[in-house]
Amino acid sequence: MADLYLSMISAAGAFKTVVAALREDDLAKRTPCDDYTVRALVNHLLYWGPWLVAGGRKEPAPAVEGGESDADLTQSDWATALEKQTDELIDVFGTPGALDGMSKMGSAEMPASVIAGMVLAEFALHGWDLAVATGQKLTLDEDTASALYAAVDGMAEQARAMGVFGPEVPVPASSSTLDRALGLVGRDPAWRP
Repeated sequence: MADLYLSMISAAGAFKTVVAALREDDLAKRTPCDDYTVRALVNHLLYWGPWLVAGGRKEPAPAVEGGESDADLTQSDWATALEKQTDELIDVFGTPGALDGMSKMGSAEMPASVIAGMVLAEFALHGWDLAVATGQKLTLDEDTASALYAAVDGMAEQARAMGVFGPEVPVPASSSTLDRALGLVGRDPAWRP
């Protein structure tokens, strides 16, 4: 479990580097996520972040009115909000016992380590989405990319059934671990805006 947490820290750093380089005029750009502009993806991250924090704390999900599409969390200083939320997630999952036992994501009960894997995937996959949409590069070390691959491999079938991941994109076996993880969740590593 310590390796998962170290990978979360590494992915969070890469994610924050990408977010720090985003500009207001990037918000309208398309991303590899169907139907998501950069603005919509930032909104997605800010909307679901408190749910992941609650899962890490083994607390009930936050009470919210409406869904993600009803929220617009990009009106204020969204970059600072994303940075603070990223730091909070790292702090929460660094608490002793945070990766142990069961927790909930909304009404679904699951191992706390699965929620930690979801956080890792949010940082790495959506970090890549934001990077490629805005002409940046997300850099993950091999240990972090391997932890990401293991996390998404463990949830891929269920996530695809729920419509969270797209159909797997074939990627050559010789591809990087990050590219293979991207293909597994339905991203084309060669996607460009």
